[in-house]
Amino acid sequence: MFSFVKLSALLLLVPFVASAPTDVAERATAIDTTSHCVFHPGQFDSVVAGSYTLFLDQWGASGASSGSDCANFVALTGTTVSWKTVWTWTSGSSTGVKSFTNINLNANLNKQLSAIASIPTTWTWSQSTSSVVADVAYDLFTSNTAGGSAVNEIMIWLANFNAGPISATFNSAGQPVPVVSNLSLNGHTWNLFFGSNGSNNVYSFLPTSGTITSFSGDINLFLKYLTANRGVSTAQFLTTVQGGTEATSGSATLTTSAFSVVIN
Repeated sequence: MFSFVKLSALLLLVPFVASAPTDVAERATAIDTTSHCVFHPGQFDSVVAGSYTLFLDQWGASGASSGSDCANFVALTGTTVSWKTVWTWTSGSSTGVKSFTNINLNANLNKQLSAIASIPTTWTWSQSTSSVVADVAYDLFTSNTAGGSAVNEIMIWLANFNAGPISATFNSAGQPVPVVSNLSLNGHTWNLFFGSNGSNNVYSFLPTSGTITSFSGDINLFLKYLTANRGVSTAQFLTTVQGGTEATSGSATLTTSAFSVVIN
């Protein structure tokens, strides 16, 4: 039998055991938070943190007369990351997108759409100015095979700063015309645009008004809409999930206080 003294000692330990951390995954993770910069006419840089890669992708920089793009992680806790990008672009030979600085998910990709149960995500962000040409958007790609070439690009815009989606149809004023209007998904109302970038189909969901600076929902609902209503095959593989800003011209700082996305 335990003596009263031994029992008392054990009871004194209980609060310490009960208060011990139980969810190690939610602890802050040490990551590279230094600023990475690419200057015109540079093209690319990246840094990894947990299940994410921060890409400085200046795929259209050759169309600028000058510019730069800097970005850095701020913190990572569990699957939630905070990050920032500071960019400036002056259009030269092209009025198109100069860079897409983004967070790329590295985990559970290359699943067929039919096998995906959900893609929960949160994204809370702010931008220093709206007087630029840019967007803030999720960018997803699907392919006929795991890791294959893109067949469909699916963009979910949270903000349209004087830019515009790819579209096959325009009105007399030169504005893109949606193929579907006033869709209700994830608690917001969207217009769906469709076109091609010359390499693959592009489906773009844009808010019918305003910007969405705090988004939380299941972006698999957008994929399910396309498979049920727009002829996208459930046999397609989801190869890419990203969230970032397509910057065309001007100068801005995009600050993300919380970004998380998981494929289930």
